Amino acid sequence: SELIKPYLGSKYKLTEVPKSLIFCMTKHSGPVNEIQWSPVREQSHMLLSASMDKTIKVWDAVDTGCCLKTYSCHSCAVRAARWSSCGRWILSGGFDSMLHLTDVETGKQIFSSKNDFRISALKFHPTESNLFVCGGFSPEVKAWDVRTSKVLQVYKAAVQQTLDILFLPEGREFLTSTDAVSRDSADRTIIAWDFQSAAKISNQIFHERYTCPSLTVHPKESVFVAQTNGNYMALFSAQQPYRINKKKRYEGHKVEGFAVGCEFSPDGTLLVTGSSDGKVFFYNYHTARIIRTLSAHKEACVSAIFHPVLPSLLATCNWAGEIKIWQ
Repeated sequence: SELIKPYLGSKYKLTEVPKSLIFCMTKHSGPVNEIQWSPVREQSHMLLSASMDKTIKVWDAVDTGCCLKTYSCHSCAVRAARWSSCGRWILSGGFDSMLHLTDVETGKQIFSSKNDFRISALKFHPTESNLFVCGGFSPEVKAWDVRTSKVLQVYKAAVQQTLDILFLPEGREFLTSTDAVSRDSADRTIIAWDFQSAAKISNQIFHERYTCPSLTVHPKESVFVAQTNGNYMALFSAQQPYRINKKKRYEGHKVEGFAVGCEFSPDGTLLVTGSSDGKVFFYNYHTARIIRTLSAHKEACVSAIFHPVLPSLLATCNWAGEIKIWQ
């Protein structure tokens, strides 16, 4: 992309809140569950989307707003899809319990496996590019190796469902958020795992009685944020014992049972989240104050992500199947 080229050599500058709509992309016929910019800087004009309409799409979301490719390898809703770190493959998991690793250019499956539960969360290991972790409608979370198509490790959580997975920097530990909230207990809502040994490091991280549909880690500081169904985001230390920061709460948006995602801007100054009323909220990370809201969609906005290279370019998606690009 000619628009991205000038930024490739330089350090990321300050993020500003986007003001105007660039593209509205409406080729999905069902809710969009997840969007992700390509992690390869030179190819970061490409945006990946996974939808309830059983498809995965790749878009040129910087220059043209056109859909470049549609992949229809799943027979049910696609709940999670992620780029590989090399940008050549897409890993996807769906309610058909299938895992697929698809070659972006040819559309052929490099790896396919039937899992024994419906998949709702997938993450590649941050440093071991052939390994990934998947979770879903099961007490178990599994680590896979795409080279052997085999399960490496099983993490047993004794919960109903895994809502999200977050690797901490280096990848030695990862967190899972679960729906294990009962009236008398909120332990196990967020669980920290040792990746290698599958040992549970802690399940006493978050004590309020809300599930956490998504987790995100700060790009520079050793902290992570959990989106909660209490309509606020909570801040935690990313070092053991993962203590909550009681002084900061990012509130004002609505979650209301949607899997609303949250993310930091690449410079770490802003925390952005969707909202079930279709808005996007921008919080100052340091003060936890709302800087601005954007009326992005009419239906629930479930994801808002900043571009990794172009400052202040934002992609959002919603429950009506729209993807919008803002600057």
